Amino acid sequence: MSALGKTFHPEHFFCAHCGKVFGTSEAFHERDGLAFCRDDYFERFAPKCGACSRPIVEAFVTALGQQWHPECFNCMECGQPFKDGNFLEHNSKPYCAQHYHMNKGSAATCYGCKKTVSGRVLTAMGRKYHAEHFVCSFCLKQLNMGTFKEQKDRPYCMSCHTKLFG
Repeated sequence: MSALGKTFHPEHFFCAHCGKVFGTSEAFHERDGLAFCRDDYFERFAPKCGACSRPIVEAFVTALGQQWHPECFNCMECGQPFKDGNFLEHNSKPYCAQHYHMNKGSAATCYGCKKTVSGRVLTAMGRKYHAEHFVCSFCLKQLNMGTFKEQKDRPYCMSCHTKLFG
């Protein structure tokens, strides 16, 4: 059998790492004049995924100076894929906007929906809200700053407050 510019007895042609004999028709990979089985070649020499650390042997995403399996390139906190491919970096890892701001401590969390408030933040009763989530606790109509009443730490529109509490 001829391979790597040499002649071998079939039983003497084997993987340089694990010792698996290739036989006469089995494929091998070459590196620095040595033969490797597929698994050992990729484990030793293929780039590793930035998320799972497994070898990358097919399609990949390059981002943040690393390579990633496409199915692994997700928010490191929630595991969700990035909408429109947009992500933010924190400590060399990708995050969705919500988890990026939570990790950096730069985001407000809406008291109503528990998601990150990006853009305009409404602050009332010592809490932060998306404007559309600051609603009357009874009728659920959106409230405006200065036009609500508070009762037992809950906001009410003027009309519902009068009906319920006089």
